[in-house]
Amino acid sequence: MISTDSYWRRAMEDLNGRHVSRRDFLRGVVATLALPAIVRSAQRTDRRPNIIVFITDDQDKHSIGAYGGNSLTPNLDRMGREGMVFNQAYVSSTVCTPSRYSFLTGRYAGRSYCKRYEDECPTGQQGFPSFNVELEEDNMNVGAVLQKSGYSTGYVGKFHVGPDIKRPEEHERLGLKYVPKDAPVNSETTAAFRHNERWYRRYLMKKGFSWTRNIYWGNLQSPFNHHNPEWTIEAALEFIDKNKDGPFYLHYCTTLTHGPDKSWRNSMDHPRVSGEGMLDEIPNVMTDRKALLKCLEAKGLDPEQGHAGYAQVDDSIGAILKKLDELGIADNTLIVFTSDHGSNMKGSLYNIDGTCVPWIMRWPRAIKAGAECDKLVQNIDLAPTFFDLAGVTVPDKYVMDGRSLKPLFAGRKPKQWRDHLYFEIGSGRAVCTKEWKYIAVRYPMERIAEIKKARPETLPKLMAYIGRMGIGTRGAQNAGFFDYDQLYNVKQDVKELQNLAANPDYSRTLADMRRILRKELESFDRPFGEFVPGGNAAPAGLIDEQVELVRNIKIVGKKVTLPDGSVFDEQSQSNRQRNATGKESRRANRKQ
Repeated sequence: MISTDSYWRRAMEDLNGRHVSRRDFLRGVVATLALPAIVRSAQRTDRRPNIIVFITDDQDKHSIGAYGGNSLTPNLDRMGREGMVFNQAYVSSTVCTPSRYSFLTGRYAGRSYCKRYEDECPTGQQGFPSFNVELEEDNMNVGAVLQKSGYSTGYVGKFHVGPDIKRPEEHERLGLKYVPKDAPVNSETTAAFRHNERWYRRYLMKKGFSWTRNIYWGNLQSPFNHHNPEWTIEAALEFIDKNKDGPFYLHYCTTLTHGPDKSWRNSMDHPRVSGEGMLDEIPNVMTDRKALLKCLEAKGLDPEQGHAGYAQVDDSIGAILKKLDELGIADNTLIVFTSDHGSNMKGSLYNIDGTCVPWIMRWPRAIKAGAECDKLVQNIDLAPTFFDLAGVTVPDKYVMDGRSLKPLFAGRKPKQWRDHLYFEIGSGRAVCTKEWKYIAVRYPMERIAEIKKARPETLPKLMAYIGRMGIGTRGAQNAGFFDYDQLYNVKQDVKELQNLAANPDYSRTLADMRRILRKELESFDRPFGEFVPGGNAAPAGLIDEQVELVRNIKIVGKKVTLPDGSVFDEQSQSNRQRNATGKESRRANRKQ
């Protein structure tokens, strides 16, 4: 064994035999040992923050402990303690596609100029923002613009802002594999799912993201319709690992908590089911599912009453926080947690469980721990915030409706902040302040013609803001849902149950809110009711009889009860339609 003195003597001789002092030698050793850190430091000279947007599906504020909910959400509660909780955060629309469009672009879906939306709502016609918008061909979206500014931009999870691909011929034209709903669970179906998922990746890369993996095109698809957060979190962690030297932007969208509460618990029994079919191995990136269920049991929370989903969402956030801590990059990473809209009031323009969503932001370097924000903020604000933080020079033709949230991070109170928000969905438009909400429902002429000819039992779906979809009638539990004009004092009447629009005591407030809405609508260069006349827009008052009738129809799930006690459900209606079709066919045959 070489003695310490011998070691030092030998080590302090350079290649030419020149003796160096112990002090100089130690300096060299320290410099050598520090070299990797210096290299890493050089790689990280770009001090712009990493950004992670974590979007859930249909999640309400009361499902999170940070908002007072009785749920197993320790990681989200930690985010709330270490970051900022927003109490007045909203989305611009309450169904997936238009809301997600706004998250990705910073503009209202009603301002979309994609071909699909313009084909459905030609210039000069009233807009109908719904499941009909896509990312535009010019790639004016957050992933593309940040990538051009030097960010690695990743997309993982649910998309739902692309072409509506349903029919077999559409799949064939695009190079996708068509999978019918009754397809068996086998290797052939898995191969088709994997083929399609790779296509989804390429599509998103064409839209400007530099890295994509584990994509769901929209909602879960049979026969692999079980949630698998481990599958998407595995991809998210891989992206973070690959880009730890930053800066990076990750747009992460879980499929939870979409669908019935019990389905979330049921999905936990199918850990190999994913968006690319059956997995060969179960990703080991989150808390074991059985262990998570035991935690819920210990806390007295029923997994079948939503808590399985809430816990897995929270555990997903926990996996990301752990990765950031392990890599030593948490301090300069901004994480935004939010939802695309609420659940119970999706398809409406009401606040609670509809437009008002959970919203927590954590960025240790710039956001004070334990902060709360009561300013009116909206999903249109995220893209401009990220561009601001990244120092992006936004292209001149980029259209944005939002504003940067950066002035709110330091806890300052900006002298000028917005005093209202605008909302849109289908035939409904709304504006709200911290005290008042005004909703205007104006159907275009072609919808009015349909309503006038419709059978009573079909009116609720037909007169829902987004039309014939069942989810569109969820807001009908509120008495004023079908009224042309709705005015609510949201400070006192938080559930928006008492429509004050017809009350003369509030006529001045109604006029003020209508004026605010008109100004917003004029910026779209499209007609809407009597606010901006023209095209196929129609004023209120053309279907008073139907509005009065539908107000008195009871809707419970898929069951419709008319004022005279007649009960209809979707199955009986479809049977009746088949019978009517059969009678017409028989009559045609007799004539022949």
